[in-house]
Order: sequence, then structure tokens, then C-alpha cells
Amino acid sequence: MTRWRSPSAIGLAALVGLVACSGSSSSTEPGGVDPERRGPQGRVAQFVVECDASHIAYDDPIVYPDEPGASHLHQFFGNRSVDSNPDYDRVAGADTSCDQRLDTASYWAPALLDAEGRRVEPLGLVAYYRPGDGVEPGEVEPYPAGLMLIGGDAASEGPQDTSVVAWSCGTGASRATEPTRCPPTSTLRMIVAFPDCWDGERLTGYGSSAHAVYSDDGCPESHPVAVPRLVIAVDYPSIDPQGLSLASGPVYTAHADFWNVWDQDKLEREVTACLNRDLVCGVSG
Repeated sequence: MTRWRSPSAIGLAALVGLVACSGSSSSTEPGGVDPERRGPQGRVAQFVVECDASHIAYDDPIVYPDEPGASHLHQFFGNRSVDSNPDYDRVAGADTSCDQRLDTASYWAPALLDAEGRRVEPLGLVAYYRPGDGVEPGEVEPYPAGLMLIGGDAASEGPQDTSVVAWSCGTGASRATEPTRCPPTSTLRMIVAFPDCWDGERLTGYGSSAHAVYSDDGCPESHPVAVPRLVIAVDYPSIDPQGLSLASGPVYTAHADFWNVWDQDKLEREVTACLNRDLVCGVSG
């Protein structure tokens, strides 16, 4: 079966090796990055990975560790062995649904449901790793092995800031607080940005992101370690937005989770070669 390829990732894959950052582009690229640092395909320093859907489960090793079936339904991408068990050693090096075979990290988000309550099958996920707002590329450090992060707010009672959670029609389109009707040739895209300033101590907030915050003109003293700003974009078929919901509740409860189970040596090389050198990397093999 042919792997789904996102338009943005195809463009980045065409950049063979490492390409210096330059140019300017739309201010609607994922991630809420400083517009002066954007360029074609969001050409801020970054590396990018594409992943197919891996599995679905009522599990969440961050919010409900060791409680199988306790969560709302999640769509998982990447590491195929992740369930409710938070044991890093058990899942490190497991098979992955990502095109970068050493990206064995796990990404998950609440399942998208149509007006009849049926799960909408995603087309895939694109993960963008970038420096955060006001963070110098050379200051970015790799995630520590096993770090767990949550982006967005599953308990939100209204629209979230579109720099953190947004919906769009494919890449380069205007960001909205809820799903919109997209052209048949496009995709419906859910975008979630993750905190990128770590306290340097805890690997998890035990159901929250208290150990990590979003950068704003750099990282605060309370969370001084700058790690990559991960932005994921989950693509779905262009469907009628009326009546859509998430397994977590209304569409404004959109959020996502990340568990760093990357091959740690590969992750460190990507951060050093791409982010620290302020370069764009394509989808790497």
C-alpha cells in the first residue's frame, strides 16, 4: 500500500540533506513561530517526520498510567507497542509507523468522530520539530529519554489559542478554532503545539504539563531548559464539519500527547545537525 504523503512533507523531502534557512512565507504555518523566521514550507530551523496511524486504544500512559481502558479513545501514531503501561524500557526500540524508522516515539490524540459518532480514519500525521518562540537555535537541547508532554487542553470549555490548537484546510491555510469545510482536494488538519521549556527534572507532569511550559521570548527561570517545539498536524479526509466532535468531547477539547521513545542517539543527531545549526532538514531516513 502506498504511504500517504502530506504536501508539506513532500516539499521538505525535496530538500536533499540540509538547506540553509531563507525567504518568507505565510503566517499560517503550524506552530506559532515568529513570522520573520518563516520561509517556504515554514522554513524555520526544523526537522520533520511523517507517520501513519498505528493503532487505537482506550489507553493513555500519561494521564491513566497502568489503567488499561480508562481513557477516552485515542488514535496513536508512531510506536506500535504503546498502551497504558508507562514502562520506557518495554517500548524503546519497538516497531514504528513513522517513515523515519528510528522515530519510535509515540504521538496520540483523541479520535475524531463524525455527526453519527463514527470514528474518522486519519490519513496520517506530520511532526515538526522546531525552536520555540524567542529561543536561539543553538540553545535547543534534545528531549531526555522518556520525556512525556501534553499539548492543548482536554478540559477546555471554549476555543483555545490558535497558536496552540487550531484547525485548517491542509497546509498554508488560515487557522481556525474549529473545523471548517475544506475543498475536496485538501485535507482537514488538526494542529497541536507542545510546550518547549522543561524544568530539567521531571519526565512527566502526571496528567498535566506542569513540568513544561510554552516559550515566550525564551524560557523562564522556572523551566530553563529549551527543548524542541513539537508541532503535530493530523490530517483527515475533507468531510462535512457539521456535528464533528472528539472522543474527549467538543472539538475545542482538542489536545495531543507525546512520549519521547525516539532512538535517543538519532534524536540527538537531528537536534544538533538541524536545530542547533539553524537549518531545515527534510524527511530523513
